[in-house]
Amino acid sequence: MSLPRRPQAVIFDFDGLVIDSERLVRDAMIAVAPKFGREVDEAFFLSLVGRARDHNTAALHAFFGPGFAIEDFHTAVGAHIGGASFGGAPLKTGVTELLDVLDAAATPRAIATSSSHDWVQRHLTLHALDARFNTVVASGDYANSKPHPEPYLTAAARLGVAPELCLALEDSYSGVTAAHAAGMMTIMAPDLLAPTEDMRARTVRIVETLHEVAALLR
Repeated sequence: MSLPRRPQAVIFDFDGLVIDSERLVRDAMIAVAPKFGREVDEAFFLSLVGRARDHNTAALHAFFGPGFAIEDFHTAVGAHIGGASFGGAPLKTGVTELLDVLDAAATPRAIATSSSHDWVQRHLTLHALDARFNTVVASGDYANSKPHPEPYLTAAARLGVAPELCLALEDSYSGVTAAHAAGMMTIMAPDLLAPTEDMRARTVRIVETLHEVAALLR
């Protein structure tokens, strides 16, 4: 299967797509939640995947109830992951190969994420990817977060490429919804969220890894 158009730019989500971070956060949140009065199950955690921090903060307050100390919760989650000794999340398979393919074709690329610039930069530096993305659109760069299309439209504008000529790569439902609403060709590489019929309808392809995207664009 080929793409509808040859992409003139590629826009990547970050967590769960470039770095394998979602499992680390899920396991930590499930482990520490009982200390804050409730158990977090897989379904609740998955409702947070791909959403902005403000959305998830509200969801956590509603879930844990009055008196919930969210900063203490985040500190406990971070400590469970590794605290100050945590070097960072590993790369997802296929990322480097795909970037090599884009380099060979001189295809510009961006990151459009709900995470913070600090988090993204920490991992780009860790994996020596600092110079391999033309721009990063992160929390604070837009008024409306995913599933709104603004993060993707902002990335396309920075790259100077029309949205319909961009290929968006996503792992979450909110991300796929955002990219599709932006008018982009969208590929889903599922991480923790299995593709649904709705996601299949909003994408041009579902892949297991980014190796398949690299092969498609090569």
